[in-house]
Amino acid sequence: MNPLDLKLLVKEKYSEIARQRKLQNQSSCCGSSGCCSDPSYTVFSHDYSHLEGYNPDADLGLGCGIPTESAGIKSGDTVIDLGSGAGNDCFVARAITGESGKVIGIDMTEAMIEKAQSNAARLGFTNVEFRLGDIENIPVENNTADVVVSNCVLNLVPDKEKAFREIFRIMKPGGHLSVSDVVLRGELHANLKQAAEMYAGCVSGAVQIERYLQIMRDAGLNKIEVQKEKTIKVPDEILLNYLQPDQLMDFKESGAGIFSITVYAEKKDSNPN
Repeated sequence: MNPLDLKLLVKEKYSEIARQRKLQNQSSCCGSSGCCSDPSYTVFSHDYSHLEGYNPDADLGLGCGIPTESAGIKSGDTVIDLGSGAGNDCFVARAITGESGKVIGIDMTEAMIEKAQSNAARLGFTNVEFRLGDIENIPVENNTADVVVSNCVLNLVPDKEKAFREIFRIMKPGGHLSVSDVVLRGELHANLKQAAEMYAGCVSGAVQIERYLQIMRDAGLNKIEVQKEKTIKVPDEILLNYLQPDQLMDFKESGAGIFSITVYAEKKDSNPN
């Protein structure tokens, strides 16, 4: 699939997700019906319920980490959430940055923006804003963000190099990011790479962890640190939707793996004094 088709696929799937209940999203590997065969299985979802600012209506169960926990957000910060969905990470970030700060959510799916704006209005938040936009061309001015967060979204972006250059551009000098995402160690079988459902489910769009970190370095980010890493165990019954039994055995014996990571990085301040 070409990049435009991939983006259209993601918009279609996440428009569907925006209209579903959290339980439906948690019970499939991509949040869309028909993707996974075991309705009791949750591939990525993390529990936010213990966090200040958590709002159940904004939690669609789609994250592969909790980047706000590791982001070092301070009172008064301007925080930008890339792929903000229904606003879950934005509302948690707002609880930390407070009334004196600002939170901007960016999402390319109209249905998600509408849902997030509705949630913010219902909660009475005046310093949380949601903008329709593409992470490869972020609708934010240069040097805006003290902190950038993103949760299981950048793996869906076809041009990750451009996305991280855009992230660097919108960060203030001395600003930093905390990104939760899906990466690989070893090669995925070609059938998995080509599976549209698995792309929308944040798996076949993932790249090797070494490549991911190099893209960040090439964009100009420094002090890069993998804060958390967790193996994602996709059940056999899901993988068998895309692989023959012998192919599944080969995949398991190859040592290849799928991981969720949370990564920290900084934009160097050229005038530290």
